[in-house]
Amino acid sequence: MEDKVVKTSKVTIDVGLNANNLPVQMKWTAPDGSVQDAPAKAMLLSLWDGEENNTMKIDLWTKDMSVEEMKQFFHQTLLTLSDSFEKATGEQKICEDLRDFCYHFADKMNILPER
Repeated sequence: MEDKVVKTSKVTIDVGLNANNLPVQMKWTAPDGSVQDAPAKAMLLSLWDGEENNTMKIDLWTKDMSVEEMKQFFHQTLLTLSDSFEKATGEQKICEDLRDFCYHFADKMNILPER
C-alpha cells in the first residue's frame, strides 16, 4: 500500500467562551461526515505524539453540562475506548476486564439502566 496522501479531511471544533474564558458553547463540523455546526456539550481529544511517546490532550465541557451528563459521557467513552482498543490490538481479555470495570463504574455512579 502506498503512503502517498491523496486526500485530506478536516474536522473543526468551535468553542465559544464567556468573559471568564469558560466554554459556554461548542459546535463541530466534519464535511466528509455531513456534519455542520453540530452542538456538543463536552469533548475529550487525545493525540499521540510519536516523537515524544506521549499523549497530548484537550478536555473541555460547557458550563451547562450537568454532573449526570458527565457521568454518562465518561461511561460511554470508557466503553468506546475498550471497543477501539480491542479492534486496534486484538487484546480481547483485557478489554473484557475494562468492560467489567465500566459496569462497576456505572453501578457506582448509579447510571445503570432500569430493568
